[in-house]
Amino acid sequence: MSKLFVMGMGPGDLGLVAPNATKALAMCSDWVAYGYYLDLLGELSEGKTFHNLPLGEEIGRARLALSLAAQGKNTALISSGDIGIYAMATLVFELLDLQLQGKENHPEWLDVDIEVIPGISAMQAGASRVGAMLGHDFCTISLSDLLTPWETIDKRLHACGAGDFVVSFYNPVSKKRDWQLNHARDVLLQYRPASTPVMIGRQLTRPEEEITFTTLGELDAKDVDMFTMVSVGNSDTKHITNGEKQWIYTPRGYSKKL
Repeated sequence: MSKLFVMGMGPGDLGLVAPNATKALAMCSDWVAYGYYLDLLGELSEGKTFHNLPLGEEIGRARLALSLAAQGKNTALISSGDIGIYAMATLVFELLDLQLQGKENHPEWLDVDIEVIPGISAMQAGASRVGAMLGHDFCTISLSDLLTPWETIDKRLHACGAGDFVVSFYNPVSKKRDWQLNHARDVLLQYRPASTPVMIGRQLTRPEEEITFTTLGELDAKDVDMFTMVSVGNSDTKHITNGEKQWIYTPRGYSKKL
C-alpha cells in the first residue's frame, strides 16, 4: 500500500525540519506543495517530482496528493509550520469524510495509508526568537475572514481578551485585508495595558527574518505583511533588556516559589 505523508516542514530553516519529516521526504517520489515551500527545502528536493499548485489552490493540492498516493506513489503533501495548524491536514480528512458520505467519487482514496507528521509552527519559532513568550496559557486566532465569518473572529478576540491569553495572530493582514489587525488591537486594549509586549516576526527562521519588539498600544497593521506572525503577551508578560539583548517572557507562576 502506498503512503501519503501529510507533513509540516517547520517555519523555513532546514535545521528545524523534524527528523521524521526528513525521512518521509526521502521516501516519497512526489511532493505536493506551494512552490515557495519546495524552494525552501533546497537540497532535500533533489530527484523528486514537484507538483506546485499556487496559493488559493489548497483543495486542488489535497485532491492531487490523495490521487497520487492512490496511484501507488509515495507522496508528501507539504505545508510550512505544522500542517495541522491552519493548514492542509484538515482538507485531507474533510475529503475523506465526504467520500465516506458518498459525496465524492474517489473510493480509491480510502485505501491510502495516511501518516501526519507535525512540524514546528510559526508561533513556536517566533516565541523562541524572543525568549519564552508562550510560557503560560495561550491561543491562536486567524484574522482571515475568507473561511470564517468575521462575527466569529470578533467573538474569539473578546474571549481571548477576557481570558487574558497570550495570543498569536495568523494571517494578520493581506493585500485585501488591512484593518482586521488594528481592530484586534483595539479589542485587546479593552482587557490589557497598552504597554503589553508584542513580537512582530517576519519571515521567521528564513534568510529575510526580521524581529520587531513593540507594545500593544503601538501595534499598527502598516508594519505587518502576509509573511508576518504577530504575538501579543498577556497582562503578566515581561519585556526585559540585558545590554544589547532583548527578551520577552510570560511568567508561569514560579514567583511563588522563588
